[in-house]
Amino acid sequence: MAVTQQEIQNRLWDAADELRVAMPEAQYSSVVFPLMFWKYLSDTWEHQHQEFLADNEGVEDLSREEAREIEYRDYQSFEIPFIHPDTVKERRASWSSILATITQPGLGQRVRASLQAIETSNPDKFSRLFGNMTWASEEVLSREVLAAVMQAMDRTPKMHEGNMSHDVLGGAYEYLLKRFSDGSGTRAGQFFTPREVVELIVEVLEPKSFESVYDPTCGSGGMLIASANLLKSRGGRGYTLSLNGQEAVAETAGVARMNLFMHNLTQFKVEVGDTLKDPRFTKDGTLEQFDVILANPPYSLKWKPWVKDPRAIGGVAPQSTADWAFVQHMIASMGAEKGRAGVVLPHGVLFRGGQEAAIRQRVLDDDLLEAVIGLPANLFYNTDIPTAILVFRAPGTKAPERRGGVLFIDASKRFAKAKNRNILTATDIADVVTAYHLKFDADGNRVDPDGGNGLAARFVPTTEIATNGHDLNIGRYIKQAAAEQEDLGTLIDAYNSARAERQKAEQHMLTVLAAAGIEGFRG
Repeated sequence: MAVTQQEIQNRLWDAADELRVAMPEAQYSSVVFPLMFWKYLSDTWEHQHQEFLADNEGVEDLSREEAREIEYRDYQSFEIPFIHPDTVKERRASWSSILATITQPGLGQRVRASLQAIETSNPDKFSRLFGNMTWASEEVLSREVLAAVMQAMDRTPKMHEGNMSHDVLGGAYEYLLKRFSDGSGTRAGQFFTPREVVELIVEVLEPKSFESVYDPTCGSGGMLIASANLLKSRGGRGYTLSLNGQEAVAETAGVARMNLFMHNLTQFKVEVGDTLKDPRFTKDGTLEQFDVILANPPYSLKWKPWVKDPRAIGGVAPQSTADWAFVQHMIASMGAEKGRAGVVLPHGVLFRGGQEAAIRQRVLDDDLLEAVIGLPANLFYNTDIPTAILVFRAPGTKAPERRGGVLFIDASKRFAKAKNRNILTATDIADVVTAYHLKFDADGNRVDPDGGNGLAARFVPTTEIATNGHDLNIGRYIKQAAAEQEDLGTLIDAYNSARAERQKAEQHMLTVLAAAGIEGFRG
């Protein structure tokens, strides 16, 4: 009987819930995902092993080396090795093998040894996949709790292609990601972008078969997976995409790799490192180029600004916030022929002055910004501020009717209330995508006034934006959005920016006065 999505999700959550006596919900993922992926690998390996035995009568007459050669050549796509080989403790590093020992002392040590053995035996696929595994220590997770989690997870149906589809398996993984984020707020939510926001960005950028997709802050890999899923849903071949991501946190990068494997997406590359400081996707000393780039980078991140870096078009983003530095990196990574990028950022990037204003001017002068889409507040797990999607196109690749201007769309009031946050519905997403594809007349107004199902949208010439000091605040161009955007978070952001500029100007004035021998002024 086919395994239902609900069945596997319920049983996996039952396993996760065994951790409630040992750790906060925010930490469940560090234990559940490695165990779940280990079970998936083991179930898959054992399923293929049984097919190997059924197809090869007399295999017992072969030497261990001969049998292994045939099995790994024709049946297995990865290795589940032995731990403590050629000793009395020799044991296959598989889920079922270790599960049989759960009543014995040292369970955590055997689990850790098994996962490390799998990483070592499959360096091209699983290197550093399972993270530091501190949870396997008896001091962190007792044998009794770890055994209870494994026993509960073992009640989940066999996780292999003969028993459940990758759609079900990947859906279960996504379910856990979302549930951990829903229940634990900031810590788990920081690497999980709400899937409706991901879907909207992917719908706007429309990845095509055989294109390359890149997420420079990939978190759990949701944007890469959504790109393949959208292509598949439209009759394309999601597996033809080249999927690439970089993530600063090694453990989270492991979550992304497992997520991609669970979705049967094996043509991917996920690197670990700080994208701004140490971009890992380079070729001959320059950044690799991609067709589609999408990201939800950490907001207003303090960073060490570049000294000399070709990515810094228009200047260098201030130390206090790396928002525009991430944008500059994405722009530099766009392929020359059809590169396009979509990024989610707080509204401050639209209007803050100083160095950020200079970068905005350069981006507008080069006609790289195609659209600004205002989103509702409280969509994310780790912040309730309103955000916007900025869409960029490689130089000279905008459609003729979109050149020399920026499309503004206000979707700030399009949401449904959920338990802990607001969500975009399927209708909201469809309406924004429709508005994105609207046609506009010479005055920037919609040719079809009924299009977009009530969403306010306007195409604004770059010359008009320049008269406003290159301010991209949506309320300047869509008047009905002006009052809505005067929320507390935006006002505080604007105040802090203005205050910093004033302090900078005062300090400069005091320096000039002191140099002229004029004293008595105090900052």
